[in-house]
Order: sequence, then structure tokens, then C-alpha cells
Amino acid sequence: MKNTQGSLEDVTRRLEIIQAISDQVLVHLEADEFLDSLLERVREVMNVDTAVVLLLDRRERILVATAAKGIEEEVSQAAHVPVGQGFAGRVAAERRPVLIPDATSADLFNPLLVQRGLRSLLGVPLIGRGKLVGVMHVGTLTRRVFTEEETEVLQHAAAHAALAVQSLLSRAERAGALELQRSLVPSALPDVHGVEWTARYRPGTASLGGDWYDVFPLPSGEFGIVMGDVAGHGFAAAVVMGRMRSALRAYALESTDPAEVLHKLNRKMQHFEPDATATVLYAVCDPSWEQIRLSSAGHCPPVLALPGSPAAPVAVKPDVLIGLGEEVPRQSTTVKLPPGALLCFYTDGLVERRSSSIDSDIDRLCEAVYAGPPEEVSAAVMAALIGRQPTADDVALLVMRRTTTA
Repeated sequence: MKNTQGSLEDVTRRLEIIQAISDQVLVHLEADEFLDSLLERVREVMNVDTAVVLLLDRRERILVATAAKGIEEEVSQAAHVPVGQGFAGRVAAERRPVLIPDATSADLFNPLLVQRGLRSLLGVPLIGRGKLVGVMHVGTLTRRVFTEEETEVLQHAAAHAALAVQSLLSRAERAGALELQRSLVPSALPDVHGVEWTARYRPGTASLGGDWYDVFPLPSGEFGIVMGDVAGHGFAAAVVMGRMRSALRAYALESTDPAEVLHKLNRKMQHFEPDATATVLYAVCDPSWEQIRLSSAGHCPPVLALPGSPAAPVAVKPDVLIGLGEEVPRQSTTVKLPPGALLCFYTDGLVERRSSSIDSDIDRLCEAVYAGPPEEVSAAVMAALIGRQPTADDVALLVMRRTTTA
């Protein structure tokens, strides 16, 4: 291989072409496809034998080979490097370019680099919006001293790759989280004699969270109703929400006491998901729908509307959140539901605004809620509290009414 030391202007021009091509394909490609395309062009422009991108797994603090050209086995063999160890790990830890003129005598963590016969390596960090995204490195089979100009060019490519990867991964994560969330909420509410209900869910504009609602029959003939909100955003929050939903359903089969179900859920989450927290409201409705038993793990109180009376929040004590205070006792509250009574369950995305207090927004919710058809009530609630301005947080809403013929 010839050691091309072309002019900086020529190489920069080629990278500008790469950037223009990347901008065009970014809309149509997934992250892996984009990196493959970019690395192929980097290898051509810099006249190197290999080009690799390793992305950072923040939970494990390791770099995972995600795309490679000339040494594709790094990806197929799931090569990974701990941050701070070896060549790529050093680049990530120091967040600066690292040049290895002679790889045969260097301390390399990944044996594939030696097996491939690489002699010289140049690596730079992928940093986007001030955060470490990963590492990009190139290598040659013959000894080569990379110039400052070439290092600058690779940094330019890495910076562009970092921003593109962040955008692509964020887009993919949001789509995955939304699909997961949609798969875990009921596709349709059960058709039950004696009750009417409707539900709405709207993802937030900032980042998808862990809001969910659930309605399910119990062996006793009663019905369980859940409204929950996992702290955090993105795919991780959606995954925790899915696990919490499944666990709550399982414990609901063991007990019809909402407080006991939330106690068991809290114990499970503290043991297996010690970093997760959530607010959850769990209710159990009698088969006759004449009363409902509630327990709240720090969740907003439902709003109750009786025929001919103004709506008001249910006086249910908000016990500690799921994920906190395992030994703190929880309690259940019983609420009577006369014919025509309507209950409105919701997550805090409906009533939390920076411009006002949550109490005043709950008051606005009470003004919008009345003992009418659930579809009409939910429309009135969304119009009054959401209107034309989308909220940054998710919004989940469940409205149920006991019919007069129950």
C-alpha cells in the first residue's frame, strides 16, 4: 500500500463530499447502515486498510464493535473493549487522538487487531453534544506515521459520525419504545355490563417515558385498574414499565387487596430493579361496580364525579413510590360508586406544567370532569388541559362510568 500524504485541501474536500453524502442518506438509513457507508468512504479517503467504529454501552462501560471495514470480524465476533483498557479503551478514557506507529509491540486488548496483521493505528473519540458516543479508528498493514492533518481529518469524520449516530439511535430508540409501549397497553378495553369507559394515550414531544394504564379481569370476578408512570425516559423506561406491568398482573392474581399488591410489587422492584422508581395507582372494582378499592404509590389521585355534583379528587393517601421504603406500610381506600358515578384516572403529564402548580391544574381537571359519557368527558379533559399545545411529557387518561342500569 502506498503512503498517501495528499494535500489537506484535497482530503478535506473529499470529507466534505462524504458529509454531503451522509446528510442525504441519513434520512433513509439505520445506524449500522450509515456507519458502514461512512467507514467505506473514510477508508478510501485516508487510504487505510481498516476502519472501525465502536459505540459506548454506558451501562457496562464498554465499547462494542458496531461497524467495520477491512476487519469485519470485529463486528461478527462481537468484539468489545472496556473503557480505559487497550487501544480503543484508551482513546475513550482520554478523549483525545491516540497514534500507535507499531502495533506489534503495543498493549492491545483486542487480539483481532494483531491477528489481522495491523502495524499502525490511529484512533479518535466520537463526541457528540459534549458526550462520548464511541471511538473511530483506522489501521494499516504497513508501518505508517499518520500526520496531524490526517488526524484532524479523522476527527472531522468522527465528529460528524457522532452527531449522526446520536440522531439515528435516538430516533430508533423512540420508535422502539413507542412500539413497546403501545404493545403493553390494552388494544381495547373490555366490554363489561354495568360500566362504560374510554382511554387515551399521547406520547410526549421531548422523550418517550414510562406511562401506562391497564384493565384486566380477576378470578374473583372483580376488575383491576392500573395507572402508572415510571421515572425516566426512552427505551429503558419503557422496558422497566413492561416488567412492572407484568409483575403487577401476577401479584393481582394472588390478592384482591390493592395495598398488598403494591407492597409485593415494590419488594420485587427493589430487589431486581434497584434503580427504578415509579408512581402507581392500583384499583380493584367489585363485580357489581358498587364500590372500588384504591391504593396509591405516590400517584395523582383519581377524580370522582357524581351525578348532579361537581367533580373532586378522591381522598386516597399517596403512599411512598414503588422503588422506595420497602417496609413502609401501605393502605387501601374504599370509594362508593352509585349509578352514574364517573372516575378519571391519569398520569402527571396531564396536570403538570412549569407555568402553574399541580394543585391548580388538578382543579382545572375537576372543572372539566363531569358525570357524563366517558368519550365526551375525555374529549373535554384533553381540550381543557392539553388544547393545541403538546406537552413534553407523556399523557395517559382512563375514564370509567358506572351506568345507571348496572
